[in-house]
Amino acid sequence: MSTNQLPISKKDSRLYMSFMYVTYISLLIGGLMGLLQTFVRSGKYTLPFGIDYYTILTVHGVILGLVFTTYFIIGFQYSLMAKTVGLSDKQRKVAWFGFIVMLVGTVMAAVTILVGEASVLYTFYAPLRAHPAFYFGLAFVIIGSWIAAFVNFRQLYVWKKAHKGEKSPLLAFMVVINMLMWFIATLGVAASVIIQFIPWSLGYAETINVLLSRTLFWYFGHPLVYFWLLPAYMAWYAIIPKIIGGKLFSDSLARLAFILLLLFSIPVGFHHQLTEPGIDPVWKFIQVVLTFMVVIPSLMTAFSIFATFEATGRRKGFSSLFGWFKKLPWKDVRFLAPFIGMVAFIPGGAGGIINASHQMNALVHNTIWITGHFHLTAATTVVLTFFGITYWLVPHLTGRRLTPKLNKLGIIQSFIWTIGMIIMSGSMHIQGLIGGPRRSAFSEYAGGAQVETWAHYQLAQAIGGSILFIGILLMFYIFIQLTFFAPRGVQEFPIAEEEDFAEKSPKILENWYLWIGITILLILFAYTIPMIDIIKHSPPGSPPFDWLIGR
Repeated sequence: MSTNQLPISKKDSRLYMSFMYVTYISLLIGGLMGLLQTFVRSGKYTLPFGIDYYTILTVHGVILGLVFTTYFIIGFQYSLMAKTVGLSDKQRKVAWFGFIVMLVGTVMAAVTILVGEASVLYTFYAPLRAHPAFYFGLAFVIIGSWIAAFVNFRQLYVWKKAHKGEKSPLLAFMVVINMLMWFIATLGVAASVIIQFIPWSLGYAETINVLLSRTLFWYFGHPLVYFWLLPAYMAWYAIIPKIIGGKLFSDSLARLAFILLLLFSIPVGFHHQLTEPGIDPVWKFIQVVLTFMVVIPSLMTAFSIFATFEATGRRKGFSSLFGWFKKLPWKDVRFLAPFIGMVAFIPGGAGGIINASHQMNALVHNTIWITGHFHLTAATTVVLTFFGITYWLVPHLTGRRLTPKLNKLGIIQSFIWTIGMIIMSGSMHIQGLIGGPRRSAFSEYAGGAQVETWAHYQLAQAIGGSILFIGILLMFYIFIQLTFFAPRGVQEFPIAEEEDFAEKSPKILENWYLWIGITILLILFAYTIPMIDIIKHSPPGSPPFDWLIGR
């Protein structure tokens, strides 16, 4: 793996930091909405000024699940591409255009939600209907992200053209895999928004095919989880080894893991629809099997990371069974925050297996267990890794340093986040197992002894949410310090070298025609017949093109 790093210019830094500004403003707003949610659900607080509970629920989900993650990921990936394959002036201009398109869409959707015209949650399930501006805003965000994807594709293409026969830099390869997955996945939600929701919201269509819209959403919704996760994997594979003083265990294993994640992340959306009628159980079973295939690259990743930890420790002379573990840089927040995220992914992955298993899913489906699972995977594994990246990426881009004081604050923030999430997510999981519903405000629950039982867990969620919001305020403070006030200096952009004993990566791992072709075939296999059935057997007036043909 080449470690030849290209410099990031001030012009480039301004672009990447623009994404970071939106990221951390979103974190602050979305975190406040989450805090208010837990207060309302505790039954001890009523929203002032007539604010609707579902408005803040929608803001929380959209701004953290879509805006916070997407802006951070695109900004981070741009920096990885610039460091490994470069960014031309023309590419930078196109990237700025994509950012502006995304920002316009974000503002449109956010304003629509805040004025109470789009309280449809982040899944925006029909028959809930929002103002057309909400759907147009979503479309602009998707289009802007596509522009970023094609800039990334162009960056690697230009590099490969100038370095014929050479293996592409691992991080650039990983970015392209993630953006390929994102582009293919968002075709589904884009089709739903443009063909179904926008005409319906504008009044051109009287009805909407609910099952089709949900199917198109979950065609996108599950790979969205991997879109969040793969940048964390990038850091675990190729950046954390450098931070701990080690090397990448295997370049070819990392590439194969990302290829498998591309293949098995998209044709699996039905495992989110196991309780829905209208989809043949055979196809649900097939997609559940494909879902479980993701376990393979996940275990490959766990093996690679802990092999890196052990090899690094033993290289430093620690020969006992766990001596190497004791000597990891626990006082370096750049390592500690992502490591806590790795540990959280163990129970998070176990919960995912439960969610994807038909009989066990029936127990937890539409309960607050699902919300607890999201907070364990996305809001702990992914977010803590993003925080760990922030501690070195932001000062690198702003020409400042992560000082010992800010490092210590980061460690405190990591523990605050961990404690708050254990309390909140843990109580969500338990309440879900005893039937506590998701999405609903406390006041809407049926009366009786069961509500009294749920109330204890609701209060725990409010306590956990309060601790988490303290963590958000501290993280926002650290971000401001690293951006504007930390001492001037040079902060390392850590990219690991490959182990000397690693095997050479086979050329087939960079055969894009092969892997994209297999991905498309898997999607066609998993979705063609079910989609035909959904449209063929839909109620009168609900097929997607009725508004075009005048029915």
